[in-house]
Amino acid sequence: MAPQSPRHKRKMQMAMRGFARIVLAAMLCGPALLRAGEPGFGRDDWPFQPPLRPAVPTVSDPSWAVNPIDTFIQAELEAEGLTPSPPADKLTLLRRVTLDLTGLPPGIDEQDAFVADTRPDAYERVVDRLLDSPAYGERWARHWLDLVRYAETDGFKSDDHRPNAYKYRDWVIQAFNADLPYDRFIALQLAGDELEPENPRAWIATGLNRLYPDEYNAANLEQRRQEILDDITATTGSVFLGLTMGCAQCHDHKFDEISQADYFSFQAFFAPLVARDDVDAATAAERDDYRRRLDEWQQSTQGIRDEIEALLGEKYHEARQYALTKFREEIQQAVRLSEAERTPYQQQIAIMALKQAEAKQAEVVGKLTEDEKRRYEQLQEELRQFDAIKPAPLEKAMAATDLGTAAPPTFRLDGGNWRRPAEEVEPGYPAFLSGSSAEAWPAGVVPPENGQQTTGRRSALARWLTRPDHPLTSRVMVNRLWQHHFGVGIVPTPNDFGAQGDPPSHPRLLDWLAAELVEHGWSLKRMHRLMVTSATYRQASRLDPANEAQIQAGQRDVGNKLLWRARRQRLEGEALHDAMLAVSGRYNRRMFGPSARPPLPEGISPNYAWKSDDEANTNRRGIYVLAKRNLRYPLLDAFDLPDMHHSCARRAQTTTALQALVLVNGELALDCARHWAGGLLSGGSVSGGSDDAWLITQAYRQAFGRSPASDESSAASAFLAEQAELIRSRGVPPAAVALPLPCPAGLDQARAAAVVDFCHALLNANEFVYVD
Repeated sequence: MAPQSPRHKRKMQMAMRGFARIVLAAMLCGPALLRAGEPGFGRDDWPFQPPLRPAVPTVSDPSWAVNPIDTFIQAELEAEGLTPSPPADKLTLLRRVTLDLTGLPPGIDEQDAFVADTRPDAYERVVDRLLDSPAYGERWARHWLDLVRYAETDGFKSDDHRPNAYKYRDWVIQAFNADLPYDRFIALQLAGDELEPENPRAWIATGLNRLYPDEYNAANLEQRRQEILDDITATTGSVFLGLTMGCAQCHDHKFDEISQADYFSFQAFFAPLVARDDVDAATAAERDDYRRRLDEWQQSTQGIRDEIEALLGEKYHEARQYALTKFREEIQQAVRLSEAERTPYQQQIAIMALKQAEAKQAEVVGKLTEDEKRRYEQLQEELRQFDAIKPAPLEKAMAATDLGTAAPPTFRLDGGNWRRPAEEVEPGYPAFLSGSSAEAWPAGVVPPENGQQTTGRRSALARWLTRPDHPLTSRVMVNRLWQHHFGVGIVPTPNDFGAQGDPPSHPRLLDWLAAELVEHGWSLKRMHRLMVTSATYRQASRLDPANEAQIQAGQRDVGNKLLWRARRQRLEGEALHDAMLAVSGRYNRRMFGPSARPPLPEGISPNYAWKSDDEANTNRRGIYVLAKRNLRYPLLDAFDLPDMHHSCARRAQTTTALQALVLVNGELALDCARHWAGGLLSGGSVSGGSDDAWLITQAYRQAFGRSPASDESSAASAFLAEQAELIRSRGVPPAAVALPLPCPAGLDQARAAAVVDFCHALLNANEFVYVD
């Protein structure tokens, strides 16, 4: 027998993996997935074929369904002999959908308006109002930022700050609020510089390509470059394709049909990237005005600046040369060459090296002699005399673009090691996705769009990803929306649609939703509305022990995979943070801009601790808290904030003692309780009797979105009286107890402190942290 070629061996390996996946799917999914006509996990089947709109199934009683989502769900329930749960009551549903779409609890006015609205479409009107709220973008941008491992610092030991990263966060919020079509949302983030080169906001969107962790001061720049490319490749595959492409970095994927050649061909789309921190995030008019005023300032200060250059120029050169000695000779040689002489690869490495050298140049002033420092300060003072005509610097964007129209070569790396390049590869799409929607990468340089001096590679990738018949892009995104609305995705592993991922619970429904997304202009708001207005979403989550149908469903479908009831969900750390601020009356609605730096507890390492902002700025939403890789804000960290180094599609949900301690002893929770109590006391006295009832009812409605039951009112009233007496009996001085802010004059302080404790207890209640 003739020896097999490497290519033939690879084909045989892929075929065996495909067979193994089918067997694995049968073992995991059983007949529910592999019934006649249902998709499986093979190379030529679901989910790697274009999503075709399936027919909406027929059900025995169509009266329950509000839209086709319900019919798909009901058909599966009927097949198992199950029925849906009753609908949630109006106030429960209002709290659920308000927190779901905006991350904020419904106010009392919103509760009253919804209860009083008896129109048939009252709930749909609420949904439309919430989708139009600016808070919607803040809520759903947070989910996206988890996916793309958004952070405002580098990570690694230095964890340097990225001062303009927040503009990418703001762009994402604005894109969600504007309902930017998802296909354009993808394209601008991958290649905004190529698609809209004159639009500063499109450049800000390319900040997606700058969110990798980075050791900026590394000496091994070849390794640093490769680690950045590996990170971008793996993240892009996870976020947009829902595939673990990073597993093919060192060898062919062991479970999915992703070869190592596929991995590096995909990486080649990003090979020409260079970081840009000098892109003007300003309009053309602002840039023109800036240049005009800068010319005037430069002409007026030419002599002073020339003297400064004479004083520092040689020292700058010496500092630069010394900084470059840390690098290998090949890197130093690349720096010494002119830009015209460098290869594209040398150009990328030289840019990295020169940025480190520039950082060292900033230290020159501190090394001047005393006489030189004195003269330098005199010159700086002379410059300041012209500040009135000096224009303020233009805002800059954290962006990325290609280094030019030529790209450095991309090689398949043996074992993923940059020191062991094998054959060169061209940009390309994973071969196993080529059956329907992949297109060949043309040989040679592709003319960039709009005359932009780039390779055009990323815009080509964006076009491929957003083709209407792409097998994964729409499926992956609607699955992400479903996960957040219903607690678990139709594919429970949202970043892994491959063989090692969990099988889908309702594959036909997922295909129908994917087709809906594409056919209706890639509108995410429309998909939200479709999901949250369904009867499936509106079901009650609580189990009624007298409901025989629920008891039967709980026995036959313990994990609620068939969605015979709603799932109870816990608030993420940001939503919990925001809800506490909202009920306390301290919530600052200001959007966008540099991130907030709330106070940190004592004992934080001074190497990473930040200086806190003014109080008003720290009371902004959790999405605006500084996203520092090496120091996560303690409250958010306790409630499972991702580590920001890797794509997080589904946050962990731990239950720890630290979470309880943060809410019981944390300064934010206590401070919110004090302000909340102050607000309640400003609305009516608490001398006892009916006034107690008013305060308790108000507090329950603000915290839980409902009025207290009679036994809860009695227990709360008794608590207020007993707690006040306990505080009074201890003779605790006012300075030692937590009093309301503000505390009404003339009010018994023990009684006032008891109200604070009552509010604090509500913030610690399970019902505040969980959503039914």
